[in-house]
Amino acid sequence: MDMIRIVIVAVGGQGNLLASHLLGEAALAHEVPVQISEIHGMAQRGGVVESSILLGKAQSNIISPGEADILVGFEPLETLRAIGKCNKDSIVLSNTAPLPPFTVAIGMGVYPPVEETMNLIGAQVRKNIAFDASSLARQAGTLLSLNMVMLGALAGTGLIPISADMLKQTISEKTKKAFLEMNIKAFDLGYAVSAGAVH
Repeated sequence: MDMIRIVIVAVGGQGNLLASHLLGEAALAHEVPVQISEIHGMAQRGGVVESSILLGKAQSNIISPGEADILVGFEPLETLRAIGKCNKDSIVLSNTAPLPPFTVAIGMGVYPPVEETMNLIGAQVRKNIAFDASSLARQAGTLLSLNMVMLGALAGTGLIPISADMLKQTISEKTKKAFLEMNIKAFDLGYAVSAGAVH
């Protein structure tokens, strides 16, 4: 199989690491070679959390600038910050719901218009699938299932060698049973957004 390089970026607390681990677990369970690395130094204080997932036989677990095939962004500005990992053929999945940083919350900064941010992202890649994933997570039952929405959207692209059923099986086995129904609903809502969106 051709190697697929995926970068997932989020703000600490949005569930990026769980999404990455579930993707890795699903890959291993179905004999897809996988390597994962993470950067999450300030995760507990709302800082950026970045995961790199390589599906296929990789020589390194690092994704250099311009190498990402897919960028999954849980927050608009963090998605824009990571756009350097992409190239003109990359596919981006962007949550359009902002999570303003502390400086904005206390009035010391202004969050830029999301539409402008999405336009900047879309101009640099093959396709930017932008949608309000936070709203879909609330529709599923809790904002905490944002990571499942984004994981479902990733599966919906059809670009990874792991099916939606494989991922849902892993979600069923590896997440708390009390949240399973919401997690699967969130996954399905995300899947529906991107299904057929990439040709």
